[in-house]
Amino acid sequence: MPRNGDTPPRPKVDAGQLWPGGVATAIVAALVALVGILLCRWLFNIPLLSPRQDGAYGDAHTTGYVLAAAVAALLATGILYLLLLSTPRPTTFFTWIVALATIVMVLFPFSTGAPLSQKVATAGVDLVIGFAIGSLLNGVGTRSVRRRTSARGGYPTTAPANGRLGSGTYPGRNDYPGRTDYPGRNDYPTREYPTGGEYPTGAEYPRRPGRPS
Repeated sequence: MPRNGDTPPRPKVDAGQLWPGGVATAIVAALVALVGILLCRWLFNIPLLSPRQDGAYGDAHTTGYVLAAAVAALLATGILYLLLLSTPRPTTFFTWIVALATIVMVLFPFSTGAPLSQKVATAGVDLVIGFAIGSLLNGVGTRSVRRRTSARGGYPTTAPANGRLGSGTYPGRNDYPGRTDYPGRNDYPTREYPTGGEYPTGAEYPRRPGRPS
């Protein structure tokens, strides 16, 4: 809770990490789409998106499908960026959005008049693409958030540890006082012992009562 009238600190989104991660996710999504089409057409002999005589790659529909997967990843990155700036639990909302959009894309092929094998193959590729986009961007979004230590303080300079929000704000290993901050061996007062000539002689000690001299 804020103290002394301080407002709750607002998280800062590191766009320098978020958008490169989104571009990398788009590349992965495009490759997943391409590999899925090649597997269906070449390994399982399913003429996905184009007739069988067009070969393992197909035609321009394959290129459009691959580019659509990359664009979907970039759009998801933009949605995640807006959620990180405006919502209290951005990754939870983002997971729901991606999951629902993936379900729609998985169910859509079954509304067409294509053969059942092509419907199942297209739905499977769409499912893998949606899972890849959601899982990768969730990790990217979590590591792109910086939390302020206080309303007047700055942001931590290091990336959050283990991907959790707010981590990395605690003092590091080098922030604690080292052993050199404690008094050294020579800083303690030395004990002064009397020299040999300063000890009292036997005659100067008091004698016990009744003891003969």
